[in-house]
Amino acid sequence: MTAKKTTATIIPGMRYRDATAAVDWLCKAFGFEVDDIYKNPDGTIVHAQLTFGNGMIMIGSIKTETDFDGLIRQPDEIGGFETQSPYLIVQDAEAMYARAKAAGATIVVELKFEDYGGQGFSCRDPEGRLWNFGTYDPWL
Repeated sequence: MTAKKTTATIIPGMRYRDATAAVDWLCKAFGFEVDDIYKNPDGTIVHAQLTFGNGMIMIGSIKTETDFDGLIRQPDEIGGFETQSPYLIVQDAEAMYARAKAAGATIVVELKFEDYGGQGFSCRDPEGRLWNFGTYDPWL
């Protein structure tokens, strides 16, 4: 086995133009909690770790100084599309839908029951990142 025995072995990483605002919004809208934040001398976020249950995402400010940064594009730079999007398992999809909508998330797939089980929806955050929420738990 190559995976390390730890809390979560897959942690999505995302870049934001305004990572500070993104962290605040993601905590308010989706219920993420700040685990840690590392900042540049100018106050921009180099690296932030946000938790959701036993999952985590990593967020950083957009830069163009590293080889990796040159590989990343924002949704508005590629016609609003995403090439990946996180799925977050929630206890109550209707409550999460209401919370996200109240925070200003743009709903792109309305709340619905899926043929394979569970109820969910998809939305975009203020910078256009695509998020999916649902009660379907593939581990069960």
